[in-house]
This record gives sequence, structure tokens and C-alpha cells, in this order.
Amino acid sequence: MEKFHGFLLSFLVVLLLLLCLGETFAQPWKRDIISLYVSPSGDDSWSGRLSLPNPSKTDGPFATLERARDEIRKLKRENRLPKGGVIVEVCGGTYLLSRPLELKGEDSGKPGAPIIYQARKGESVRIVGGKEVKNWEEVNDPAILSRLPEKVRGKVWQANLKEMGITDFGSPQGGGLELFFNDRVMTLARYPNEGFIHIADVLGEGRFKYEGTRPDRWIDEKDGWLEGYWYWDWSDQRHKIKSIDAQNHIIEVEPPYHYYGYRKGQWFYGYNLLCEIDAPGEWYLDRERGILYFYPPSPVKRGRAFVSLIPNLVVMEDVSYVQFKGFTFEVARGDAIRIRRGEAVTISDSLLRNVFGWAVVVEGGKEHKVVNCEIYATGCGGIALDGGERNTLTPAKHLAENNHIHHYARWHRMYTPAISLNGVGNIARHNLIHHAPHQAFAFSGNDHIMEFNDIYMVCLESNDAGAIYAGRDWTWRGNIIRYNSFRDINGFQGRGCMGVYLDDMLCGTLVYGNIFRRVTRAAFIGGGRDNIVENNIFIDCEPAVAIDARAMGWASYHVDTTMKERLLQVPYKQPPWSERYPELVNILEDEPSAPKGNVVIRNICVGGRWMDIEDKARPYTRIEDNLIGVDPLFLNLKKGDFRLRPDSPALKMGFKPIPFEKIGRL
Repeated sequence: MEKFHGFLLSFLVVLLLLLCLGETFAQPWKRDIISLYVSPSGDDSWSGRLSLPNPSKTDGPFATLERARDEIRKLKRENRLPKGGVIVEVCGGTYLLSRPLELKGEDSGKPGAPIIYQARKGESVRIVGGKEVKNWEEVNDPAILSRLPEKVRGKVWQANLKEMGITDFGSPQGGGLELFFNDRVMTLARYPNEGFIHIADVLGEGRFKYEGTRPDRWIDEKDGWLEGYWYWDWSDQRHKIKSIDAQNHIIEVEPPYHYYGYRKGQWFYGYNLLCEIDAPGEWYLDRERGILYFYPPSPVKRGRAFVSLIPNLVVMEDVSYVQFKGFTFEVARGDAIRIRRGEAVTISDSLLRNVFGWAVVVEGGKEHKVVNCEIYATGCGGIALDGGERNTLTPAKHLAENNHIHHYARWHRMYTPAISLNGVGNIARHNLIHHAPHQAFAFSGNDHIMEFNDIYMVCLESNDAGAIYAGRDWTWRGNIIRYNSFRDINGFQGRGCMGVYLDDMLCGTLVYGNIFRRVTRAAFIGGGRDNIVENNIFIDCEPAVAIDARAMGWASYHVDTTMKERLLQVPYKQPPWSERYPELVNILEDEPSAPKGNVVIRNICVGGRWMDIEDKARPYTRIEDNLIGVDPLFLNLKKGDFRLRPDSPALKMGFKPIPFEKIGRL
């Protein structure tokens, strides 16, 4: 028994020593990070070191992110910034910004010591760039009621924005005030509510006949506008209405006129029309009087309505090692978040929606990241990453990863993709992208990687477009498109578009290990050189691969103009260019118009049509070892399991298995 007591005593002593040592080691770690707090119940005169107000209400959290930023600046000036960095924890609630949160170089963290702004776990933190509208009244002005469709009279409400101090409304052409109700963007009153009216005939520049009689109602509208695809299916423009001749069904628009002109049969719709408030969710703003008219989709007094006021929510310049995590960013007249230069800024685990511009725009710098975010209802695209040095081919290594981007480009509908990669060496992987009028990806520059993305139902409002698109530059080389899934991409009214569109002589792109299902012109090489289409699976595509020689025909004028001009802008005859892209060194002496060096090898094509290739392109193209019209022995085609059985003839010809389990969001 005495031995047992002795052992127990020794054990307790050792345990006590370990606890003391643990506390000794833990304390320095705790002192290496400072936590600041922000809360709707806070006060910017307090210390920000408490997550809740104290009982005497003399100290507690800050009320604003700006105050937390300023406190970090103070710590840095006083040389009291801890070695482990700072965490700004933001408590649940809605934070209305009267101006963007601006961060400069002085607001940066360091490697291993970041500045982290994060929403409290499990709580909803909304960063909103507008004002809430509460002064709603039913419309009872007889003059206004007479202009509304009879079926909605008594259902439309109005609010005086000038009484709220709002006087800057912007233009209906874009970039002005927008209305959001119960977290959804509302529709600026339009006709038709979905779809388009067609041009019945073109009478001259900016003058055309319209089909039907509905535009007759717009004569008394003082600020009516049109948006249309006036000539090409991929080029839209907004016009202010100049006049309407109801007797002859003629509309004339204000200049500037559409660059490509106007064509019979093309389509447009009218908007910013008080008389067209006929569906729940539509609104109109009388900019002269400052009166907002709204047909709410649910009782307006029980919901929350916001109007956008400020251009951006967060603007960072020369900022490094800062993170924003777990927020909802919404309601702005421009881009939600802008990052210029700097290094290693991360936007993660956030929801970005209901802004007029892009969700996140990165200009310059290196290794910025947008990860694990959901993005939708943006007026433009999702994430724009631009960085890297082209003269030296130095990569920026910006990253867009594991994001869900959908229902975007609601205002600027063409050429505002879910993800844009520009410059050198940026990466987009494991993103889910769907439901958009135009592109999923656009890229320019060199050495970008687009991989493991899941893309479907894009290019819904355009033709002669591509889910992944780039074009008209010999020097944009080294780009990799691999292990992506494309499905149900067929263009507006099923007229056809492309999966991967290497347009106008684009060169040096690798299209490897992708799967295309029900895609029109799944992989398209538009007269370019040195492109490789390898190890892809095409199912029910029309066709799977298309190649032309346009620079030897209708597009030949680009060779001595745009193509040569862009070639001479880079040091293509000097290292590292001459070493990385030796095919460029003598391109001007090597039949520059010819689509040389393209390779189509070891692909699988099931159903649909295999290839459309222009006769002029065929002698320059290497096509071999493709499995066409032969059962590749998928594990289960009907259930969409496209893994290959061990005895697949595709494997015997050298086809490499595609890692399907890695495609899409993680």
C-alpha cells in the first residue's frame, strides 16, 4: 500500500509539472495572437478586446470594420503587433457601409502572421453597400395608376428615395442604383419579362421596325431603353429610345449606334419602363422625382429591401497576407472586392452576390486566392485574376479553387465569364460553373491551368461562343485545359457553340483528359497552330473536333495586322520565350497563315459526329490513334460511369484513365 501511495504521489507531482510546463509553453503562443471583435452592439470608442459589452457598458467590441483596421494600424505604429498576427472576429449581423472598406500596404500581415477578418463561426455576417428602404406607401396617384397595367393596380408600392438622402441614381445604361428584396435582385421593369422581341426590318442606322404592337405602349415613357443582340449573337448593346412611331411600328434609338450595325431577325427587349411593371419583382425609378416604384413578390413591409449606393465593398491596394473568411458580401454598384498588387490575400468560405460588377477582381500582385466561395447574381462575371510578367514569363500563381459560380452576368451578359485568367501562370481548379448567358472561362496570356472544373448550361444566350474561350494571338501559349467536365452546351436556341473555343489562330494550348457530353463543336481550333487535343472523351457531340484554316482564307487580313502586332509586343526571339516556345522564333517565315502543328490523338468519340476539318487544314494536322465509333467499354454508359473496363480497346491504344472522382468541387 505504501508503494502504491508513493507511486500515486510521484504521478501527481509529474502531472503537476507537465501542466505547469504546458501552461508555460502555451502562454507565449497565446500572447502571439491578438483578437479584436466587431459587433452590431459595439461602439468604436471601446477597446475592441471584448466580444460582448461589459455589464457597465464601458467597454466591448468595435462597431465597424474600419475601426478594427485602424486599431491594427495603431498596434503596428506602436510596434505592438504580435508575432502571430491579428484575428478580427465579426459577430453576426448586417453591417451597412457608407463607403468601401479600404486597406493599404500598412494594413498587411506577414508570412506566418496574417491579418484575418472572419465571421464568427455559425453566425451570418452581411457586408452591405447600400441602404435599407422602409418608407413604403401604396401607389395612389391616379396619373401613375393609369400607366400601370390594370391587373397590378393596388399591388405596386412606392418609396421616396430623396427623403432618405439618396440623390445619385446613376443611369439605366448601367452602374446605377439597383433594388434587392429578401436577398434577391429585383428586375428593372421590362418587356417581355423573359425572352425577346425580334427586328422585323432594318430601315437605316439606328432605325428599325419591330414585330407586334407592345412597344406602342412605350411612347409616353420618358427614359425607356433597349438591350439587344443587334447583329451578332455574341455582341449586345444598350440603347436609349429616341422615338417610337406606333402607326408604322418603328423605333429609333439614340447614338452611339451598334458597332456592327443592325440585322433583320435579331432580338432585343425594352426596359426601364414604368408601364411594364406587370410581374412580381419588377421595379422602376423616376430619376427626376426620386420615387421608386415596386411590385414586391411578397408583402413589402414584412421583407427587407436594399438599394445599392457605394461602388465597392472592400478595396485593397498593395496589401499582403490578409484574409477575409466566412462573410456575405452584397449590394454594390461595382465589384464586391478589388485587389491591386500585393501578395497572398485570401477570400474564402464566403458568399458574394447581388452586385453590379464582378465578385472579386485581382489586378497584379502574386498568389492571391479565392477559395470555397459561392458567387451568383453578379452583374458581370465571377472572379477575374490578372497577374504575372509576360516579358519574363514570371507566373503570378493566383488561384480560384473550389468555388460555386452560377447565374452570373445578369447585366453585362457577353464576355464576363465566371472566371477570367489573364497574364501568366494563374490557376482555376475544382470550380462548379453553370447557368450563364455566355462564357464559363476566358483567358489571355501564358501558362494558365484550368483543371478539374465542372461546367454545364453556359452560353445560353449566345452563339459562336465557347464555354472556355481565347483567341487572336500567336503568343498566348502554354495554357492547359485538362480534366474538366463539359455538358449540355449548345448555344442560344440550340444553334450551336463550342466547349473549348480556340478562336482566331490561337496557339499552343493543350486540351487533355476532358469529358464532353452533348456539346456542339466540343473542341474547336480556329486556324491556330501547335494545339493538342489528346486523351479526351466525346459523347454525343456534333462534332467532337472541328479545325479550320481561316487565316488562309477569310481571316487572312489578321495575319499582317493584329497577329503580327501582338507578336512584336513580346521578346519572342529571346530567352525565356525562345526556349519555352521555339515554334514562335521563325513563325513569320514559316507559313504564318497555315494551321501547322495541331495534333488530335488518342481520343474517344461515342455517338454524335467525330470531326469537321477544312480541307486546307488537313495536311497540316496530325490525327492518329483515336477510337471512333467503337465501343470503348465504359463501366456503365447509361448511368454516366465513364471509367474504362480493363479490357477497353482505348487503353490498348494508349488512352490514360481520367480521374473522374476529382472533377468538380472538393
